[in-house]
Amino acid sequence: MDGKIGLGQPHSSRMYDYFLGGKDNYEVDRQAAAEVLKVWPGIRTAARANRQFMQRSTRFLVDAGVRQFLDIGTGIPTEPNLHQIAQHGEPEARVVYVDNDPLVLAHARALMTGSGLGATTYIHGDVNEPKSILQAPELTEVLDLDEPIGLSMIALLHFVDAGTAEIMSSFIDALAPGSYLVICTATADFDPEQVATARAIYRARGITAQDRTLDEVTALFGGMDLVEPGVVPPHRWRADQMTEVSPSYDADVSCYAGVARKP
Repeated sequence: MDGKIGLGQPHSSRMYDYFLGGKDNYEVDRQAAAEVLKVWPGIRTAARANRQFMQRSTRFLVDAGVRQFLDIGTGIPTEPNLHQIAQHGEPEARVVYVDNDPLVLAHARALMTGSGLGATTYIHGDVNEPKSILQAPELTEVLDLDEPIGLSMIALLHFVDAGTAEIMSSFIDALAPGSYLVICTATADFDPEQVATARAIYRARGITAQDRTLDEVTALFGGMDLVEPGVVPPHRWRADQMTEVSPSYDADVSCYAGVARKP
């Protein structure tokens, strides 16, 4: 997530909404997204693969006994949302969303309502400031940091390029044993030229953009125990009969994803 956001400049979450076929974006977002699509036409496939990975990984965490979720880099609500999946599997699941786009805040308050038994809330926050998120009253009223949490960072960390190791350490250190970390982030390993050109477009529009190698993405988990099959393209992480997978998808998606448990 980039810094302070004005509605006169493109924002990553609204561009992501456009790639998913949503309508909650502005002309400035559509113009920037159109530039990216020219050089990375498969980015719509990447957006869908990210969403499908979110759904599968959330179901996995519910099956693993996780009842608390912290989703940073929420983006514009696109059904099914994480809380809908979590609370379908466990009605008492508690979910806190975090994003720094004012438009996301407006939609989250209107659309992200949880089940009667569980709890769902939204924090306007920035991943670059872990303490402000972890110590937010809205978070501590919903989540118990002394109990396991599923921390989700999907399509987020490629918008963070400074102090990433320190940021991840802050979050991982705050997690109770038995917690899980879910990551999906961009890589240039499969198509370096395509991703480099797209990265330049984002940066030219004032949006931080950073891709990472397989080793660099693996290091983001900070020594946690990776769940099989480890760090792989998101459409290859525990694919099921509903998962879109084809030989061309690795380059189209150009992301790595993984889930890890804190021992």
